[in-house]
Amino acid sequence: MNLDPTDLLRKAAINTPLIGFYDAPDTSYFEPLIEPKPRKHMCIFSFYRSWLRGETLHLTKGNAGCGGCGHWLFSSVTRSREDYVKFLVDDEGLKSSHDLMNQWLDYHRPYEPKYPNILIGPLKQDQYEYLKSITFFVNPDQLSLLILGANYNNAPGDSSPVIAPFGSGCMELITLFKNLDISQAIIGATDIAIRQYIPPDILAFTVTKPMFKQLCGLDEKSFLYKTFWDNLRRARGL
Repeated sequence: MNLDPTDLLRKAAINTPLIGFYDAPDTSYFEPLIEPKPRKHMCIFSFYRSWLRGETLHLTKGNAGCGGCGHWLFSSVTRSREDYVKFLVDDEGLKSSHDLMNQWLDYHRPYEPKYPNILIGPLKQDQYEYLKSITFFVNPDQLSLLILGANYNNAPGDSSPVIAPFGSGCMELITLFKNLDISQAIIGATDIAIRQYIPPDILAFTVTKPMFKQLCGLDEKSFLYKTFWDNLRRARGL
């Protein structure tokens, strides 16, 4: 399926490439590839500028960049549960107690890839079958626009179209979605451990394929072509 985001990106003035998260059997379609250096801690967001250059990050269970990413994307075990909780709570202070962190770990399950290769990089229309999520890197105005777009078809009682859950940056790309078949978005890049790798005024907006279809379908009847957005653009001198 070819979904064309051209009009959306033009109206929103989003110039950074859209980044896809792929679970795919063949890496050759995603070249040029870049990989973490083996046995070296490398956050996947340290490859942000590589994505902007058109390169795709290739991850495997044996080379996921860091232990946390290996766990949440490949179910790798690099330390005991007790050590993991101590690190997250005592060393990094991410929850107020071991009990709360244990509850959080019990509630969330790692992503289970179908193929050996996780690929994160520019969209490849001919690999749509293997695409799992799409990420927009945006400023606050653009984020506001996308949040409005995500709510455009939402009715009271529907599942929340936009969530901002606690989790690591890599989790926000895939793992924190409970169902990839519903129209939903995550406000991401909120993990302060990864923000050193991206510009200070940029956040991520990661969407499922159904949500991507909804956003690409915004037409002239929508807010995208109305006065609120035009007024905001003028106020910014654009």
